[in-house]
Amino acid sequence: MAKRKKQSSQRSIWIKRILVALGCLAAGALVYISYRVFGPNTKAFGDSKFFYVHTGSTYANVLDGLEDQGIVRNRNSFNWVAKELGYPSRVKAGRYKITRGMSNFDIVKLLRSGKQTPVDLVINKLRTKDDFVHKISLNLEADSTALRAIMSDPVYLRQFGLDTNTVMCAVVPNTYEFYWNTNAETVFKKLEKAREDFWTDERKAKAKALGLTPNEVTALASIVEEETNKNDEKPLIASVYLNRYRKGMRLQADPTVKFALQDFALKRIRENHTLFDSPYNTYRYAGLPPGPICTPSTKSLTAVLNTPETDYLYFCARSDFSGYHAFAATYAEHLVNAKAYQAELNKRGL
Repeated sequence: MAKRKKQSSQRSIWIKRILVALGCLAAGALVYISYRVFGPNTKAFGDSKFFYVHTGSTYANVLDGLEDQGIVRNRNSFNWVAKELGYPSRVKAGRYKITRGMSNFDIVKLLRSGKQTPVDLVINKLRTKDDFVHKISLNLEADSTALRAIMSDPVYLRQFGLDTNTVMCAVVPNTYEFYWNTNAETVFKKLEKAREDFWTDERKAKAKALGLTPNEVTALASIVEEETNKNDEKPLIASVYLNRYRKGMRLQADPTVKFALQDFALKRIRENHTLFDSPYNTYRYAGLPPGPICTPSTKSLTAVLNTPETDYLYFCARSDFSGYHAFAATYAEHLVNAKAYQAELNKRGL
């Protein structure tokens, strides 16, 4: 009897030990699984980093991208969690903000949701269609070839009142919010919509009062934009060119020569430059250029729309090197201003 009690007691002890061991193993497994799911799994980077999933990407592409873009530390643990949460069949393109220390669960949940972080695209002065395409392709997934095709298609552009020369009128400098994976046509249509919103009935009426269309206002404003950085002087610059335009004089705007030559590094326009044959060269051709020579700011557009009545036909840089200009109504006055500026250049050895 005593022997059986002793054996039973020993069995109980072993059962308890086994149960404790199994409990420890289960707890350890639970901790391990919890860590794989909820523990941090990002590589060492700053506070955050953007992960890009291209349109048409497969789950295999995502896994490779997480490694190639330096996002996850352990690919296998991410893969396990992703499969458990059904992500491989729910890949969504986009730009996702990954914060340092995020877990596999957090990353998978974000990617699966498709809640990407928008791009704040800042568009300032751009001179050419290529500049614009480069700006877009540098910041968005939009295909550069498709965007060039849109901007070179006169039939497509006609619906917006544009052609291949005036197409850059559609780009009004501002900050625009896009999803990174926005396609080329959607990008263009959003910018065109912003242009439509800018051209209110009031602004259209002001353009009409000047005898100009909105596209012509943009072309004139682009010259003003290139002539000065002084916003308070822009209306006077606009008045010079508008007065010349109305009199049938050639605008003789140096920035149009640079655009015609596609040489924006030119410091001084010489006679041989003005002979270059291009409809954008306002030394050779009267009237406004066939399209804008840059994307003018809204301040330049507003300056043209609010051009004051003046008799100015000429301007040149002031001799005080303030960045402002001296204006003149006659060529004789202009020569006096020009000589004063030239004298100061000689005095400074420039």
